[in-house]
Formats: sequence, structure tokens, C-alpha cells
Amino acid sequence: MDVRVEGQVVKATCGETAETVLREVLSGKRFKTAVAVNALCGARTCLLDLSAPLPADCSELSPVYADSPTGLALIRHSTAHVMAAAVKKLFPAARVTIGPAIDTGFYYDFDVARPFSEDDFPAIEEEMRKITAARLPFTRETMTKDAALRLFREAGEQYKVEIVEGIEADTVSLYTCGDFTDLCRGPHLPHTGFAAAFKLLSTAGAYWRGDEKNKMLSRIYGTAFSDDKTLTIWLKQQEEAKRRDHRKLGRELEFFSFQEDVAPGMVFWLPRGMLVRSILEDFWRKEHLKRGYDMVQGPQLLRVETWRKSGHYDHYRENMYFTSIEKDAYGIKPMNCIAHMLIYKNALRSYRDLPQRYFELGVVHRHEKSGVLHGLLRVRQFTQDDAHILCAPEQLEGEILSVIHLIRDLMGLFGFEYKVAVSTRPESSIGTDEAWEMATAALIQAVEKAGLPYAINAGDGAFYGPKIDVRLLDCIGREWQCSTIQVDFTLPERFDLTYTGQDGARYRPVMVHRAIMGSLERFIGVLIEHYAGALPAWLAPEQARVLTVTEAGDAAALHLRDELAAAGIRADMDIRNEKLGFKVREAQLAKTPYMLVVGEKEALMGGANVRLRGGENLGLKSAGEIVALIRADAEEPFKQGGMRYSFT
Repeated sequence: MDVRVEGQVVKATCGETAETVLREVLSGKRFKTAVAVNALCGARTCLLDLSAPLPADCSELSPVYADSPTGLALIRHSTAHVMAAAVKKLFPAARVTIGPAIDTGFYYDFDVARPFSEDDFPAIEEEMRKITAARLPFTRETMTKDAALRLFREAGEQYKVEIVEGIEADTVSLYTCGDFTDLCRGPHLPHTGFAAAFKLLSTAGAYWRGDEKNKMLSRIYGTAFSDDKTLTIWLKQQEEAKRRDHRKLGRELEFFSFQEDVAPGMVFWLPRGMLVRSILEDFWRKEHLKRGYDMVQGPQLLRVETWRKSGHYDHYRENMYFTSIEKDAYGIKPMNCIAHMLIYKNALRSYRDLPQRYFELGVVHRHEKSGVLHGLLRVRQFTQDDAHILCAPEQLEGEILSVIHLIRDLMGLFGFEYKVAVSTRPESSIGTDEAWEMATAALIQAVEKAGLPYAINAGDGAFYGPKIDVRLLDCIGREWQCSTIQVDFTLPERFDLTYTGQDGARYRPVMVHRAIMGSLERFIGVLIEHYAGALPAWLAPEQARVLTVTEAGDAAALHLRDELAAAGIRADMDIRNEKLGFKVREAQLAKTPYMLVVGEKEALMGGANVRLRGGENLGLKSAGEIVALIRADAEEPFKQGGMRYSFT
């Protein structure tokens, strides 16, 4: 049979291995980095081991290289097997369960008498290095379900027995490397040598199958990459991420707190953090008013019948909270779109009224499991910078483009680079095929017209429409889900939204759901980590701190602080009877952009010696010069995007 490989047609026979076919086409270096293949068999594509025999209907092979996303997932899953093999060698009584690849690496859960600790890592890693140095092949074997049950029962692996018993197929596949055999669908790396760039990271407890009624297991987390250089870069990035952790900095800067015994997953905003949030919200409201949005606000509770009508009850209720009032069932809103549609219906609309752009900094609640809560980045109560645009179909592209421009301006303001993806229809969805096709085409056309490169995330759209997802990249290269633009033809139909056209007939508007920052909590958490807590001057809760050298400077310091405040600058003062070095250090720890030192000479001059939080000393400046300096610093990020910063 003829098999196409990277543009070349190769003669192959049924049963010949994929590795043999690739060897005829790929050069030595490229062949050595291939770890699996994607095989086109009839109308389906399947991922296969290099050692797998070619199916009879195979027409094309695409190599999977070690440094590709799919290759990385294979490396991480295979490394989980290597780790399990090492654990079984060192701790023969350990019982193995599951070990998948995850976004940051892999983990494996074990049933052991004593939970693992990081003190066990050196020995486990050393054994893993022996296994990877031996370049042991991963060999696949297919056996009957009954044979697999006998094998695992004899080995005392009761968790594998339970998994096999739950498989409906007559046969199962197993993979062996060295002395370790595991139940697994595969595929895997050709040999353990590809799994040499690894690092064990942490341990945790985990219930079997995630059920707290089951036994607590010991989980080991690790990561792996295609080469040591990439691993080293990632590990350094993780160390830097620890330094920038917003949870640690948030406590140190007194921005927010969490009280898990009172309100898990919900933020207590402290005065300094609330000021940051208020500055951001105030700027964002003004920016939306400038761009033609109307501010609205909907209720927190809506009757359950409304959530059924929208489809949220069927497709999203596991993420919602519910309550009852006088025997009526209500859903606490996880998003703002329904209220905005009902606001649209509050009056009759004509084509002259469109588009209607409704903006709300809306507080929403979503049920998140306690295990995924993570500071400001994953909470149960948060505020969305949510907006819904209701427009005529012919206005849709222009509205999507205007939202893209707003995203560009926000990313530029904070210096973020970003990636764009168009997410298409998921399996669980509402609406007609025609509506989905029109909505998806509109998003793709707008992204292409904006000149943005994009990827397709198949099946990752919202249940009511496709979307553009924007992932920003922070200063150490991490990606964060941020903005989203969703096109929805279906909910306007369900809620019977209409407008009167020029001909007097009634037409259906299309709705654009969009959030730019997304969750304010999450965005502020990302900003704290991006800037390592040293927020830009326009956003810092305290832009300047006046520091005295001796008590004799108190009156001059107070006068300077008042002058700054009158000019709209957020200034505080430290006139404690402490050494100047101590005061400067405290201001630096508070990430205050400007430290204004007032001694005897500065008091006579009516100014201050200006120090920056980075340690630079700008020397003696008058009050007017200080005001101009801070104003210029605060306004600088806004200039490129044509936006303005207000001190009032």
C-alpha cells in the first residue's frame, strides 16, 4: 500500500511498523527526535507508537517530534511510568494507581504505608536516572480482560484490578519498561532515554478516584521536557514565579486576605488592595463610556425558570449556586448575559437604536471545588468586566473589531504580549448548525481583518456560541486566559429579542458577549505577579511616601504631603522616630514608587530628596518638580494607546 509521509509516498505493507516507514523518509536527526506518529486510517486519525504495525487502511503518517506539544505530553506520561517503576523498585509494597500527564508535567498516585515526602526524591530520581540511562523500550501487549485481571491480582495490584473491571472492552493494553508493567492505552515513547530531562517537584494527598469516601493516596508530582536546557529554563521560571506569587505579595503589601474558615474561595479586600481595585475600575468605567457603552446592573438572583430558558441549567448548573425564596427556586448568577438581555427588552428597539452596548462590573458566583481554588486566580466570587453588545447582523464584524481594538489597548497599557485562538462548537451546545457557522465565520473574518495570527481550539466554545480567547503572556513567559469575545445567535432567539428594521418588519439582533480583563480578581493577581508587586505609578495605591530625617522636618513633610494630595497624587508620610534607612527600607518593601526624603536642607527649600523604589537617587527637587515627575510617570503608559490618565 502507498503511505504518504511529509509529502513523500512510500511503499509499505500491512503490519510493517511505523518506525520502518519513517526511517525511509526522515533524515537521521529528525528521525531520532520522532517519538510517535499520527496515522490517517480511512476518515479517522489515531496516535500510534513507533513500534505499532500499520493498519490496513493507513494512507498517511505524520511524525510526532519530541519538542512538539503532543510529543511533550507523551514524554510526561512516559516519565510518570518511569517514576512508578522507580518507586516499585525502591518500595516494593507500594500499590500503583494512575499516572497521567498534566499541563505542568505529570503525577502518579500510590497506596503506601507512609506517605512520600520530598526527602524521598533523591533516591527516586537516582533510580529514574538509571532507568532512563538504560534506554529501556516501552513494549505494548494486548491481552484479554480476564488475563489482565489474573495478572494484576497475582501482583497484588488491587487498584489496577478495579480499573480493569470497569473496562467494557474484551481486551486491554499493557505497557512494560524493564520490570514494570502498567495498564495503559498508550502510546508511549520508543524507549526511556527520551524521558531523561525530568524533575520531581512535590507531594500531596489524593483520594482514590477523587472521592473523599475512598482511601487517601500519596501523590508525587513531577515535570519533564524534551531536553535538559528547556527543563532548566522552566525550573528557573518556577523559582521566579515563587518570588512573584501574588498570594505572598498580597499579604506583604496588605492588599487582600482569605479566611477559609469563614468564606473559602472569596476575597477580603484590605484598604490598600481595594484602592488598587477602585483605581482600575474607575479607569475602566471611563474608558467604556468613551467607547459608547452604557453602564447597567442586573440582580444577583433570577428564577430557575430563566436559567432553564437560557440553557444554563442544563449545560452549566454544576457551576452554579441555588437558593429558594418563599418556595420559589432561584439561581445565583454565574454571568450577566441574561440580565442584559432583559434590560434590552425593557423598551422597543429599532435599527436606529443599534448597537446597544451594555457594560457591567458584575459580581458573579461560580461553584469551584476546593482543590482548584488558588488565591485571586481561582475564586468562587468574582467581578467580571462584562459587556453584551446587541447589534444587527451587518454590524457584527465592526463590533467584534472594536472589541479587539479595546483588547489591544489594554494589553499595550500593561505591556502584555498575547496569543489568540478561535474556539469552536462543543459537543454540549444549543443552537442550529447555521447559527454556529455564521458566528464562527464572523469571528474568524474579524480576527483575520485585524491581522492577528490565531489557532483553532476545536470544541472549546461556549455552549451558546463560538468565541475568541486571548491568552496574555507575562514578563516571565507564562500564559494567562484573559479576554474573550463570544458571538451568540441563539440566546436572542430564546429570549425573543427583536428590533424594527427600516421596512417596519421585526428582526432578530445578534449578541456579542465579551470580557476584556475577565475576572478583576484574576487580572489583579496576574498584574501583581507580572510586576512582582511593584505596580506602575498610575495604579500604585501609594504613589509617594514622604520620609523625615528628624522631628524638625515634620511640618515641612506634612506641607509637602498636602501639596501632593492637592495635585491628585496619592501620598502618605512616615514621621516616626526611626532611622531613615529603616523608613526607606519599609517604603521599598511596600513597593512605593517615590520616596521623598525631607531633611533640614529640603525643608528650607520646600522640596525633598527624591528616591525611586529601585534604588536610584534623583536628588533634591521642588514640590512642583515632584508633582510633574510623578504625573509624567503615571501618564507615560497611556500615551501609546491614545488613552488618558486622570488624576481626579
